[in-house]
Amino acid sequence: MNLKSHLIFTLYTIYGILLKVMASKGKARGSSGQYPLVQNMTVTEGGTANMTCRVEYNDNTSLQWSNPAQQTLFFGDKKALRDNRIELVHASWSELTISISDVTLIDEGMYTCSLFTMPVRTAKAYMTVLGVPEKPEIDGLTKPALEGDHITLTCMTQGSKPAADLRWFRNEKEVKGAKEVNASGKTFTVRSSLQLRVDRNDDGVAYTCKVDHVALTQTPQQATEVLEVHYAPRVHILHSLAVPQEGQYLKLECVSKGNPSPDPVMWTKDGGELPDLDRMIVEGRELTFTSLNKTDNGTYRCEAGNHLGSSNAEYVLFVYDIPTTPPPSTAPPLHPIPPDPTALDPTVTGNRDPNALGQHGTDHALIGGVVAVVVFVTLCLIIVLGRYLARHKGTYLTNEAKGADDAPDADTAIINAEGNHAHAEEKKEYFI
Repeated sequence: MNLKSHLIFTLYTIYGILLKVMASKGKARGSSGQYPLVQNMTVTEGGTANMTCRVEYNDNTSLQWSNPAQQTLFFGDKKALRDNRIELVHASWSELTISISDVTLIDEGMYTCSLFTMPVRTAKAYMTVLGVPEKPEIDGLTKPALEGDHITLTCMTQGSKPAADLRWFRNEKEVKGAKEVNASGKTFTVRSSLQLRVDRNDDGVAYTCKVDHVALTQTPQQATEVLEVHYAPRVHILHSLAVPQEGQYLKLECVSKGNPSPDPVMWTKDGGELPDLDRMIVEGRELTFTSLNKTDNGTYRCEAGNHLGSSNAEYVLFVYDIPTTPPPSTAPPLHPIPPDPTALDPTVTGNRDPNALGQHGTDHALIGGVVAVVVFVTLCLIIVLGRYLARHKGTYLTNEAKGADDAPDADTAIINAEGNHAHAEEKKEYFI
C-alpha cells in the first residue's frame, strides 16, 4: 500500500469510529444484533467475481471490503485501492457489493467484510480460483509407423487447478491410459501415456486426448493425431463368372491392400507370361478375357508388392463347353431348380477335370450294359439246364434187378438176369 492509500484508509477508519461514537451517544442500544453476512465463491481464472456483504440492521455504520493481504478495497462507496479490475456494484446502509474482473490465481484467498460497530464485527468469505488447463499436446507419434512397431503416445496439459483428468479415445471408443500428476506452484501438470503395438488396422485411426476439468464448462480441450501405418500388401482375386464357358467375357480383378499402395500388379499364367495378349487385356489391376476358349485353361497368378514385402494369389480357370439347350417347353416348370455354381466352379472344386461330368455319364452306361449281358447269360443258362433236366427224367431197369429174388447171392442173380425177363417189370429203379 502506498502512502496516499494508507492515508485515505486511516482517514476512513477514523471517520467510521467517530460515527460510531456519535451514534452510541445519541441512540439507544440496538447495535448488538448487527452482523455482516457473506458467502464463499468459486470463480474461473479470467472470469469476474461479485462479492456481496449484507447486514440486516444498521445504524448508518459503514461497511468495508478488504483483500487477503488486508488491503482495503472499498470503504462504503469510496474506492481505497487503485486497481482497475475492482469496481463498485452497489453501496447502501445494508449492502456493499464489489466486482473483481480478470481474476487470476493470485486473487485467491480469504476476503473480509467489516462492519464498524463497537467492537468492529467482521465476516470472511473464501474466493476459490479455478486454473484453466491449457490445450493438450500429443507427443511420441512417428509418421509413418511400421506394422509391428511399439510406440508410446503421451498427452500433456498444464495450468489446471485442481488437477485435470485426461482421457484417450481410439476413434470414438475410449481406451485406458496411464496418468501422472505433478504440482507446479498453485497449478498442476498432468500427463497420460498410451502404449500401442500398431498393425494395419491402425492405419488412418484417430487417437484423441481430451481434458476434463471443472473450469471447462463447455467444449473440453482436446488434441487429435491420425496414425499412418505402412505394411506389406495382401492380395486376392475376384472373378466375374462362377462357371466360365466358351465364348464368354471374363474379368479377373487383383485386389491388393497395402501401404504404400502396391501399384502396378503383375499377371502370369502357369508361371510364365500371358500367351495371347489380343484376347487377354491387362488394364491396371484387371485381366480381361474378351472371348474364352479351351486354350485359356490354366493357373493365373496376380502378384503385388511394396518396399515392405510382396503377396500373390492364384485363380484356376477351367473353360466349360456351352451346354446343349433343350427345346422350349410350352409350360414353365412348377419348381425350377437353379444350377449349383459350386458344382462347376473351379475355385471351389480345386483342380477338378472339366470333363469329369461327361466321364461319369459314360461309366454309368458301360456298367449298365455289362449288368444286362450278365443277366441275359444267366437266364440262358437257367433255361438250358431246365431243358436238360426235363429231357432225362423217367424209369430205368438195371440188369442187377433181374432174378434177384430167386438168387442166393449176387453172382447167381447176375447169371439169372441175363436170360430171365419175367420179373423185369417188378424190379425198377427211378432216377430223377
